[in-house]
Amino acid sequence: MISPLAYVDPSAKIGKDVTIHPFAYIDADTTIGDGCEIMPYASVIHGTTLGAKVKVYQGAIVGADPQDFRWKGGPSFCYIGDNTIIREHVIINRGIAADGGTRVGADSFVFADSHIGHDTHIADKCVIGNSVTIAGDVKIDEGTILSSSVVLHERSHIGKFALIKGGTRISSNVPPYTIMAHNPVTYYGVNSVVMRKHAGFTEAQIDDVAKAYRHIYQCSTSVFNALKRIETDIDDTPVRAEILHFVRENNLKLAGDRFEAE
Repeated sequence: MISPLAYVDPSAKIGKDVTIHPFAYIDADTTIGDGCEIMPYASVIHGTTLGAKVKVYQGAIVGADPQDFRWKGGPSFCYIGDNTIIREHVIINRGIAADGGTRVGADSFVFADSHIGHDTHIADKCVIGNSVTIAGDVKIDEGTILSSSVVLHERSHIGKFALIKGGTRISSNVPPYTIMAHNPVTYYGVNSVVMRKHAGFTEAQIDDVAKAYRHIYQCSTSVFNALKRIETDIDDTPVRAEILHFVRENNLKLAGDRFEAE
């Protein structure tokens, strides 16, 4: 159902069983996947592709112009994965270049009043809480939860199944499976509840994660030495490999109060 009171550009590609409510705005050069629903006063701007069964609530703007002086008006893009929910007054900016683009993965939930900056990549099954602010070029891995009013600064990287508690400001890299809280940001433990109940990790895997982060966050040693200890003390398992890869990929730069002070 497409309301005659909505604006839908004739060049927009509209899939099957799409519902577009009155006063929604669908720009040119957009793709709306099968089963999507666009609520009143929501806007889907040019260069945006919505996967199947995406729901965009009132006042949200998906694919807004990037807020970066490097963008000079050229073509740029925004991609939203299948089954993702975008709540009221969310703003998601497109990328700043013709390649890449801003991406929100499938089965994710973006709560009201949040802002996702240009060229940010959010993986599948993430939860972005109310009033979260995500700067440009941020990377968020699978299963991450950002509680309300979290702030992620430019080029931060958040690892798999991390949980960042409300109001926390992140300006570095949060390794996988951790909980971070407070300002300055502090390591708060392992995200064991989500790992166990929602991601199918075993108790042995969770124990390995806890051991690894004791070396990184709870021993008075450098990150470099902590990685050597992890390789010595913990069997070579997928969770150990994920942690080691993340830390090395991000040049040993991690969020956490003891690193912020260095």
